[in-house]
Amino acid sequence: MEVTILGCYAATPRTYNHTTSQVLNIANHMFLIDCGEGTQMQLRRQKVKFSRIKHVFISHLHGDHFFGLIGLVSTFNLLGRETDLHIYGPKGIKEIITLQLKMSKSWTGYGLYFHELSSKSPEVIFEDDKVTVETIPLDHRVYTNGYLFKEKEGDRKLLMNEVLNYDIDKAYYRSIKKGKDVTLDNGTLVKNELLTDPPPPIKSYAFCSDTAYLPSIANQIKGVTALYHESTFLESHEHLCKPTKHSTAKQAAQIAKQAEAKQLILGHYSTRYDNLNLFKEEAEAYFENVTLAEDGKRFSFD
Repeated sequence: MEVTILGCYAATPRTYNHTTSQVLNIANHMFLIDCGEGTQMQLRRQKVKFSRIKHVFISHLHGDHFFGLIGLVSTFNLLGRETDLHIYGPKGIKEIITLQLKMSKSWTGYGLYFHELSSKSPEVIFEDDKVTVETIPLDHRVYTNGYLFKEKEGDRKLLMNEVLNYDIDKAYYRSIKKGKDVTLDNGTLVKNELLTDPPPPIKSYAFCSDTAYLPSIANQIKGVTALYHESTFLESHEHLCKPTKHSTAKQAAQIAKQAEAKQLILGHYSTRYDNLNLFKEEAEAYFENVTLAEDGKRFSFD
């Protein structure tokens, strides 16, 4: 599992800093999460293949989280894309994007599918045999979701020396990796734990974009491998959180601690701050494993 930060600032892009966008590589999927201005340029800088992006997840309809989407959709078309593109986001996103395509007479030559969201309860919105994606309802000024990306449990690892000792036919290998016991020709039952090691630990990633402090999400993301949580303000400006529905670095750390996350990634910094290390220092007083999102930074989770 790998996360590439394309942009991590709030409100407006700056000369060397971009608004929110990330790429998550998990279970052979390349998911694009939010799409602020300049996302396609950042994708090029980070050498992310456009063709690998088949699913885009938009948290909410504030411009710093989706103003780059129409440009990306258009570029895909100009490059002759044929693969379908699925866009998940709040109700209204289809109208916004299709109106721009209509008025510019730029309909795509590839399948463009919108999955509009309106539920205020968590729901699974994508699933295949390797991964699930579910919404994390948040508390912002407009309808907003975070997203929880979670691997499904993989196959168990065959202990070939043990398997060969029991002279087990290869036809059983697949079922053994799925956790099944084996009955030998003489009627002996061989327990699966004698033949395999457990599968690798499941990895998961919680993306919590713009939100007021919302402790209730901790249960949904309990034990998450990595949590990205917005930290627009430092505690000295906590009075701004209520009218703007944002969080401080301290509050992000409190969520990470309650969720027993393995790692906290801070982002969505207000441009009023020049020293990002202050965010890390504030959060580390409440949660140990804190790191800062920065444009172009990659996080790998083995």
